[in-house]
Amino acid sequence: MKFGIFDALGLPLGFYDSEFHGENIPEDAVEISDAQWQDFLENMGRRKWANGEVIEYVSSIIAPENVDSERERRVAAGFMFAGVFYQSRPEDRENIAGAALAALAALGEGAVPGDYRWHGGGTDFMWIAADNTMHPLDAQSTFAMGQAAMAHKQAHIFAARTLKDMNPIPADYATNPAYWP
Repeated sequence: MKFGIFDALGLPLGFYDSEFHGENIPEDAVEISDAQWQDFLENMGRRKWANGEVIEYVSSIIAPENVDSERERRVAAGFMFAGVFYQSRPEDRENIAGAALAALAALGEGAVPGDYRWHGGGTDFMWIAADNTMHPLDAQSTFAMGQAAMAHKQAHIFAARTLKDMNPIPADYATNPAYWP
């Protein structure tokens, strides 16, 4: 005969077999069938004991990596700047950072507000928003957009850090807007 000891949640703490343990089986051990014992062994960490049955167990512990994934998803989802929604996937952030750096150089060379040809080209400097509309940006606005993109990412990094410092991490970390900027 097989026996198991379970914690308050029904998670197994130990197993015993009367053939091997004889009379050294704890008094609070519960008799289980060979099939139940096998189910526990084949699904370690994914089964628990409830009402005389082995049932599926899904841990409520949220790994920090899950929070990181949600952070990255939210960062990439985009941000508002000057009333317009812009994409901020990794390649978008790279493009924004490059444009902001070029704008900073132009500002250092005296680019003035309203000059949309600050980049040295023969056409106005334009940026495509998430809805595919085109928006002219002067050097000041381009640099400010870079700062907004940086602030967007930084706010999500700090929000994720706060979540990962919680013990336990709340189960609704991904769906509750109160945790995110």
